[in-house]
Amino acid sequence: MILPGSRARPDRPASLDVVSSPRSGPDRCPGALQVHVAADGPLARVRLPGGTITSTQLQTLADAAHQLGNGEIELTSRGNLQLRAVTDPGEFARRITAAGLLPSATHERVRNILASPLSGRIGGHVDVRPLTAVLDERLCADPTLAALPGRVLFTLDDGRGDITGLRGDTGIHALPDGRLALILAGTDTGARLTADTAVDTLLAAARVFGEIRGDAWRLHEIPDGTETVLARLGLDAADPIALPDAAENGPIGWLDQPDGRVTLAAGLAFGTLPARLAEFLAAVEMPLVITPWRSILLPDLAEGTAEQVVRVLAPMGLIFDENSPHLQVTACAGRPGCAKALADVRADARAAIAAGDIPAGARQHWSGCDRTCGRPRGEITDVVAGPDGYRVQKPSS
Repeated sequence: MILPGSRARPDRPASLDVVSSPRSGPDRCPGALQVHVAADGPLARVRLPGGTITSTQLQTLADAAHQLGNGEIELTSRGNLQLRAVTDPGEFARRITAAGLLPSATHERVRNILASPLSGRIGGHVDVRPLTAVLDERLCADPTLAALPGRVLFTLDDGRGDITGLRGDTGIHALPDGRLALILAGTDTGARLTADTAVDTLLAAARVFGEIRGDAWRLHEIPDGTETVLARLGLDAADPIALPDAAENGPIGWLDQPDGRVTLAAGLAFGTLPARLAEFLAAVEMPLVITPWRSILLPDLAEGTAEQVVRVLAPMGLIFDENSPHLQVTACAGRPGCAKALADVRADARAAIAAGDIPAGARQHWSGCDRTCGRPRGEITDVVAGPDGYRVQKPSS
């Protein structure tokens, strides 16, 4: 059906997007050095292995967003951060290098490492944070892995099942007995690892993928790719277990840690962090974790500090209510950021939320065109802009 009163328009401007569509050319996934030229200017993406970022590094990005970008920092579905409309990409790269956010110019686009955001603090079978740091360090130290596509993904799930379902190319999933299941192309291979062998195996699997991939960007695109990797590594696939699907939403709210401290889990409308709010987050002077659900964790807070953060930052845009309609609605960049978009989908979605037009508990994704970029996994209603309005497609029952 078509929603009345939409601002979808057929008069699309000429595209400035220089990134090729999937399979029409080489992988050009944006990074901090290889930027994507969007309709609103260069887009630069900063990889955050495990989603971790210090308060000083966040302040650097907030300053860059004010001085070089559009005043906002976007959270991505891989726990990374990006700035739009970057006026001086060279200066941006210089700043983040100085802040320690660009440890390898050659490997910066392949540092795609997702890890369970609450690992080592709340729940899970194994603390995967040390493995995340070692994997990133050794990934950057291997010259052969610099040639991997920018879409390759490593996953480290501490056993709670929040990350494995995101279907990484190579990964581990912690089991209750302390062993680690080897995950290839998002599924359990049946091979079992230890913490001492995990990083070696993941890097070896990535090397094999690099050797056999041809023009494929992901392991699951290669026929018998998993079997080939296992054979090259000398591992047998036996007795794989069923693993949970990807979580549709991350934790939101006040989370008590077993050590008596608090983790605050906060959402953001459309996963967009205003630079001014980022400055206030940096002022807390504690490390943060960016999650693949485009939310932020502030862990290891004293109870009094956590109360003050909620009191000050909730009115500024941090969302601590998991039932907020702003967390039920996602959207692509839309106009003016994307030349392919037929509408300013975020403005229209905000208007729908303000008017109370979003059914309680209903997940919606608003898209500026039929590509439905940024669509989350799971059951979701699509609201897609067309030349004459929006088309609403509900999930099949």
